[in-house]
Amino acid sequence: MFRKTQDFIRVWTDESAATIKVFEAVTEGFKRQEVAEGFRNLERLAWHITATVEEMGSKIGIVFKRKEEADEVPGSMAYIISVYKILSHELVDAVGKWPEADLEKVDNMYGENWVRGSTLMVLVTHQAHHRGQMTVLLRQAGLKPPGVVGPVKEDWVSFGQPVPKV
Repeated sequence: MFRKTQDFIRVWTDESAATIKVFEAVTEGFKRQEVAEGFRNLERLAWHITATVEEMGSKIGIVFKRKEEADEVPGSMAYIISVYKILSHELVDAVGKWPEADLEKVDNMYGENWVRGSTLMVLVTHQAHHRGQMTVLLRQAGLKPPGVVGPVKEDWVSFGQPVPKV
């Protein structure tokens, strides 16, 4: 749970930068890669992460300038990335204007009462969860995922280091 708005902003800024790196690794030719038929593909996961920023943010009192249709995946990764960046910026801007006491407010989230500081943490972990799914799908598509919380296998070689044993 976040107890200071600046703590959320620092964490979100780093996490959203990592999310953008993963989104940018998705090529148009492989954006429909899915783990198995009937599961979310890369494009759908990216849009789900993006739409959730707006959806959850709206439930905690943030008014976004745009309203996206969460069920309809846009036509390109570039568009998803641009919308994600806008919503992410609006989220940070809005939370940055809150007094610390707003983090203790309680909102109805999916039929439950959640403290806003906890909702913001869920938003961060939700994004990280789906970003992890995306890195697996990038591998399955034969694409190199970016190092997010550390280097990926290919990065060790570029660092002049041996690849760690699995």
